[in-house]
Amino acid sequence: MALGATMYQYSPALLESLLIIKTFEGFSEKAYAHPDTNGAPFTIGYGTQFYPDGSPVKQGQYVTKIKALEYLKHEVELIARQLEELNLGLDESQTAALISFAHSVGWDTFLYSNVIDSLEEEDYSETVQDISCWIFDNDHKVVGGLIDRRRHEVKLFLREQDELHSTSKDILLKAFREYSGSRGQIDAIRQLQDAINPYALSVFANEYNNHTELVEFSDKELQTIYQDWK
Repeated sequence: MALGATMYQYSPALLESLLIIKTFEGFSEKAYAHPDTNGAPFTIGYGTQFYPDGSPVKQGQYVTKIKALEYLKHEVELIARQLEELNLGLDESQTAALISFAHSVGWDTFLYSNVIDSLEEEDYSETVQDISCWIFDNDHKVVGGLIDRRRHEVKLFLREQDELHSTSKDILLKAFREYSGSRGQIDAIRQLQDAINPYALSVFANEYNNHTELVEFSDKELQTIYQDWK
């Protein structure tokens, strides 16, 4: 199924992908240096390091929020086209989630990651575990904001898959509602905990206890997104 950018013109999935990027990248009016180099690559707006013409962001440059959103829109369209060329047979929500993930880690890093291997094998359970692993900075320390971002990306990635398996996904909700603290229930929970990937548990704990709300687009920003959509 082709998933070119034109399909996303009125897609809630793509808008959510944009919201994830916009929320977690945050806005920087002035270009700032990379923390590891104290220099290039410089970043501006909502995580932009290269302008649409391919030229790099330079120190001291400024941008408005609307122009920054135009740059982000261009980057999202580019990633969408690159994903389509991989012919992975993704649904719309999976593609939108991977756009945010690839924007976060960088296209080349994404392309040679284990995420691609699991996607090619259509092992989506492994895919979400692989995505959830990308929560560390360069010093191998867990970044809280990345945990929350990965939570949003995984939730979006699984949306249409969850709709296909709506009955089984309610098992845990039913268990929570009926929990009484019996010995058998506690043992069952501990067995489940031991069987779940620790990164998935981290994502769950973060989602359960600490929520970062996505910042909705204003009417002016939506007009910028939809204007001259290619």
